[in-house]
Amino acid sequence: MIDIIDLPQYGASTRYVRKTLAACENGYLLLNISGKEVKISEESVLRMEEYAYAAKAGMVYSDHLKMSGENAIIPAPVIELQEGSLRDDFDFGAIVLLTRAGIDAYLTEEELADLDLAGFYQMRLVIQQHLPIVHLKQPLYAVTETDFRTSGQKQFDYVNPRNRSIQIELEAACTEHLKRIGAYIEPGTGAKINVDEGDFPVETSVIIPVKDRAATIKDAVKSAFTQQTGLPFNIIAVDNHSTDGTTQILKELALADKRLVHIIPRQTDLGIGGCWNLAVNSPQCGRFAVQLDSDDLYSSPHTLQTIVDKFREKDGGYAMVIGSYRMCNFQLETLPPGIIDHREWTDENGPNNALRINGLGAPRAFYTPVARSIGFPNVSYGEDYAIAINIAGRYRIGRIFDELYLCRRWEGNSDAALSADRINANNYYKDSVRTEELKRRLARNKI
Repeated sequence: MIDIIDLPQYGASTRYVRKTLAACENGYLLLNISGKEVKISEESVLRMEEYAYAAKAGMVYSDHLKMSGENAIIPAPVIELQEGSLRDDFDFGAIVLLTRAGIDAYLTEEELADLDLAGFYQMRLVIQQHLPIVHLKQPLYAVTETDFRTSGQKQFDYVNPRNRSIQIELEAACTEHLKRIGAYIEPGTGAKINVDEGDFPVETSVIIPVKDRAATIKDAVKSAFTQQTGLPFNIIAVDNHSTDGTTQILKELALADKRLVHIIPRQTDLGIGGCWNLAVNSPQCGRFAVQLDSDDLYSSPHTLQTIVDKFREKDGGYAMVIGSYRMCNFQLETLPPGIIDHREWTDENGPNNALRINGLGAPRAFYTPVARSIGFPNVSYGEDYAIAINIAGRYRIGRIFDELYLCRRWEGNSDAALSADRINANNYYKDSVRTEELKRRLARNKI
């Protein structure tokens, strides 16, 4: 009989976690963190114990199998934990094994916040600080799957208002971890920008990287054309070698309205981030560079002016401004969870919490010299998050909690229904971005 203790990844208090771990008298403790039915053999448990001992680990997790439908068996590989893997929804699977060293490291940690719902996350951050958390690349157990939503449906769970109470606690746990390891950013330390410096051809540029979006690009560009602003603006569409008619549509739109700058890169190896770099470094780019994805729309003719007003707010000094968006279909009918406003952001702790959450919102707008100096990674996933957390660690970010943008969901969205391998690759990349930023903050705090 294998003794498995239920300790949910979400919903366990600090007191419950301490009580559970303190009651362990053995060298190892096997936890079911999923609340799902799990089948694991004694041989698999022994394999985890052996690896934990060899790796001098505090915690072990492994790949597994998912049981769904009519006895369908689906491999469920997971990824390596990195130093910057601070997001609370890191997928450890359903089963983790704690070692005696890991248990003791947690139980001897003093001055932990008394949390009601985020006890597991708090515990694993403490263990992660002191000992390796290692991944066995073998499917060692089977779990009955109960969540059959697509990746596109799951990705906004963390901003659902129903989850707000636990998000507050998860932020507290992450913040105390950053303080312990020396990566915490004190409130008010972000550098202020003088946005009046420099000469630019226009006040604002709408940046649209696009490839093969013939069905949506005209709507996006026309949404930008209808903006009402006090100072001139243009639209820079970086057409990344489209083959579906997008190029011809953009050529016709550019002939009809000279505000559209249609750029086709010489390079053929650019991701979305590379297209952004090309746009913001072009001589046509304005003082502020504002996002508009080729699937999406601005929600009113006043979006650009609202963003510019935020940049020019008295005592603002923002290097970046981020608005709020509404999820909708092509009929512009609201889809769950509705408006994504990232109200978890605060000026005091937003830069720290940014390392835990999976995104910072939209539309994203940059003071162009800052975007030029930092640059976007040449990738097509997470390029926006990478530059945003870099900026958050050094400068002030302004937030607009009113709806400015419409994120149109359809089957053609690149993130509508991702495979497990693609989800893992995306998550691993974003964790690597967090790791880079964590190291930058650690280095700055040591100066």
